[in-house]
Amino acid sequence: MTKQHAVKLFEQRQVRTQWDDGEEKWYFSIVDVVAILTESIDAQAYWRKLKQRLKEEGNETVTNCHALKMSAADGKMRLTDVADTEQLFRLIQSVPSKKAEPFKHWLARVGRERIDEIEDPEIGIDRLMETYHKKGYSRDWINQRLKSIEVRKDLTDEWDKSGVKKGLGYAILTDEITKAWSGFSVKQYKRFKELKKENLRDNMTNLELVLNMLAEATTTEISKEKKPKTFVENKKIAQQGGTIAGNTRKEIEAKTGKKVVSKLSAIKILSNKNKEIE
Repeated sequence: MTKQHAVKLFEQRQVRTQWDDGEEKWYFSIVDVVAILTESIDAQAYWRKLKQRLKEEGNETVTNCHALKMSAADGKMRLTDVADTEQLFRLIQSVPSKKAEPFKHWLARVGRERIDEIEDPEIGIDRLMETYHKKGYSRDWINQRLKSIEVRKDLTDEWDKSGVKKGLGYAILTDEITKAWSGFSVKQYKRFKELKKENLRDNMTNLELVLNMLAEATTTEISKEKKPKTFVENKKIAQQGGTIAGNTRKEIEAKTGKKVVSKLSAIKILSNKNKEIE
């Protein structure tokens, strides 16, 4: 079973999944989820009827979902209706099942928390710190990670001023910065660390995070001075900012004899230390 094709367990029941490397998201077999939620003898038939009803109601989630080839019970690869995480949560709300209730409550809570954060951004920061703390990150790393978010915001604000478009524009420039300081594109970096949907910065060591911040902060300062007017100029500045941090990385590696870019992350390092203490 490859990383692109995997089986995830939910209450000891199998759910077929497939990873889309281009979109960087998981797709889940809808019929497998329906079988778990409804405990129907014929989950395929149940899904066909539900799908038809939702289509008649004009449900966009059903209209937008598509099919992928997944391993069937007989071992053959067959086209199966799939949904990404967001689509799946929406479909779950259409299934009358007690098992769906925890998901519905979770969605309601997330929605409420998002509104609270919009009204008071500090709430979002507090929740973020709490989340990192529960995951086992050290206080020093958490403070550093929050600083990295501030540095990133300064950079994207500068890009906005110079007319860089969000989404693809940000992604291209981030890739240039990352390649210049680390030697990897963002995708290569994530693949090196064996990540999928996980946030790359959340899986950096302290030193990696510091160098990434240096690259982004330097890019911001150069941009403020040079005031780029075109995307090409922004791209050149991104390379310059990343290169400065990249030279620092090389100096550190020369002095320590160790590679800075690591398969480890701050949380893995802390976990290993705790095991040694035990």
